[in-house]
Amino acid sequence: MPVKLLMTWNIKSGREAEFFEFQVREWVPGLQKLGLEPTDAWYTMYGSSPQIMIGGTAKNLKTMNQILETEEWQALKGQLLGLVEDFDQKVIKASGGFQL
Repeated sequence: MPVKLLMTWNIKSGREAEFFEFQVREWVPGLQKLGLEPTDAWYTMYGSSPQIMIGGTAKNLKTMNQILETEEWQALKGQLLGLVEDFDQKVIKASGGFQL
């Protein structure tokens, strides 16, 4: 059964350009290399929701757990955490459309 990794965060003030460059050059290619298929990317311009909401799927929970335990994931996430704050993640059963 497919599962989805949902992540949310806010970009640190003054780091927006660096963040978006990281997304294109490192984050998305890195997720794909690890075996996560990006499915959702949302940017909140107004309101109290997290500024960024991202989703990516893996074929099953075992595969997702293996991905999240790799040194590559920890390194990629570490780079992200240098650019963002209020990071949160959870793994859920994947279904169609955007999920919270």
